[in-house]
Amino acid sequence: MRLTEFHELVAGQFGEMRGASLLVDHVLTSLGGRTGAQAIEAGVDPREVWRALCADFDVPRDQW
Repeated sequence: MRLTEFHELVAGQFGEMRGASLLVDHVLTSLGGRTGAQAIEAGVDPREVWRALCADFDVPRDQW
């Protein structure tokens, strides 16, 4: 997944403001206790970050 697509999905699902906040504030335990932004910066595939966010916020699996 491209980073552009990832950001579009986050904004579409959570809204621009909340999505941006989630990426820097919400700790994803499934990704080593990092935020989404930290995980991406560390080289984690954006698709994995997207799935972790979806799991934490109970997004229906058909939207992952």
